[in-house]
Amino acid sequence: MAFNDLLLQVGGAGRFQQIQVTLVVLPLLLMASHNTLQNFTAAVPTHHCRPPADTNLSKDGELDAWLPRDGQGRPESCLRFTSPQRGPPFPNGTETNGTGATEPCTHGWIYDNSTFPSTIVMEWDLVCSRRALRQLAQSLYMVGVLLGAMIFGHLADRLGRRKVLILNYLQTAVSGTCAAFAPNFPVYCAFRLLSGMSLAGISLNCMTLNVEWMPIHTRACVGTLIGYVYSLGQFLLAGVAYAVPHWRYLQLLVSVPFFAFFIYSWFFIESARWYSSSGRLDLTLKALQRVAWINGKQEEGASLSMEVLRASLQKELTLGKGQASATELLRCPALRRLFLCLSMLWFATSFAYYGLVMDLQGFGVSIYLIQVIFGAVDLPAKLVGFLVINSMGRRPAQMASLLLAGTCILINGVVPQDQSIVRTSLAVLGKGCLAASFNCIFLYTGELYPTMIRAATALLPETLGQPLPDTVQDVENRRGKRRQRRQEQKQMVPLQASAQAKDGL
Repeated sequence: MAFNDLLLQVGGAGRFQQIQVTLVVLPLLLMASHNTLQNFTAAVPTHHCRPPADTNLSKDGELDAWLPRDGQGRPESCLRFTSPQRGPPFPNGTETNGTGATEPCTHGWIYDNSTFPSTIVMEWDLVCSRRALRQLAQSLYMVGVLLGAMIFGHLADRLGRRKVLILNYLQTAVSGTCAAFAPNFPVYCAFRLLSGMSLAGISLNCMTLNVEWMPIHTRACVGTLIGYVYSLGQFLLAGVAYAVPHWRYLQLLVSVPFFAFFIYSWFFIESARWYSSSGRLDLTLKALQRVAWINGKQEEGASLSMEVLRASLQKELTLGKGQASATELLRCPALRRLFLCLSMLWFATSFAYYGLVMDLQGFGVSIYLIQVIFGAVDLPAKLVGFLVINSMGRRPAQMASLLLAGTCILINGVVPQDQSIVRTSLAVLGKGCLAASFNCIFLYTGELYPTMIRAATALLPETLGQPLPDTVQDVENRRGKRRQRRQEQKQMVPLQASAQAKDGL
């Protein structure tokens, strides 16, 4: 494959790559904020039933007269007495005077706003019988992520990475801003779903565009950089959420910057690799020459021509025709195997990761502190992952990170609930391993799929130091070479045994 040689000729990881990679990964700082935003905008404060409107709450003990107590002596969150119960309570604290019939909170709730002055839970009463709606909002956001990965991944393979990124930035800015001004819960959910769609497109095309512009030896560094930017975004969210606790202002603050990302994304240069795989050699030449000029390689860029590109990329142009459909994922045996393996990896990693980070209040410590801890554990985890990826390969890194994460989660499931320190420590360790797994799988996916369907472990092939496949045939050829090497190794075993036997005689 000659495309890597072309990248090296026009500057390799030069000034252009450094600038574009920086600008492309910058929005990921806020993508982390959107993914776990509802930990803060949908936080559930302490609450109890509101007494009838004619209750004189300024009178001592009047509020307590309406509130039954749970086994720990705390006011019930979802029940109140049908009439005030005054007098000494029974020792178990569950009712007073023995006549306290209860009812649901028909007049709403009173919330403790000392930590969270305003959340969607408080504004739309998403507690008690309506508490499932809180999870529904986050679930719809994740549905948007799934839809966005399918829709914008397909569009990126058809229209190009740059165009889809521009659209995604604008959609995130508009939908996120509209969510901040949502007049009711259904409208809020609709805009959160649209945000999830566009952020999935940003995530996929950010990695794809960067990997396709980088030489082979720098891809792991780029993948790790993207992972670290996402981790820094978790620190940023903790600080911003602490400084701006009102949910509407917080939602607005993490959405408005995408208008700036939308504006400067017009200056991105489309992937020359995508141009060539689409058969657009004229645009491939133009993009490579522009990059050469930015990198200070004017002479090398001027030496490129349509004839040079046709000679260098003849195989890609020939084999890439008519193979630009995502249906190749199921039709082609090699791609079908990759698709199934990668799908299982994505599901396992995402399911466990978001299961840990979507309910920070469940750890029983400060939600801001646990957010910082979850961000901090990513730093050493991703560094270790990067070293393993570069030294041992992608497959060992992927296998080890998932194995350790699964072990931590399984052990955590049998630790008693009152062992909060042990449970939190295991969760933090598991989250770090899953972060390293995400780092690896993003890089792995970009390296295994051919260019035309790129935006779509033990059984996965190694990709360390391997060029990116541009066509479906490249994937088939890579699989055929591995099969041939295995057959040769099997044939060598009896020959070596025979030779050793002769030597012994």
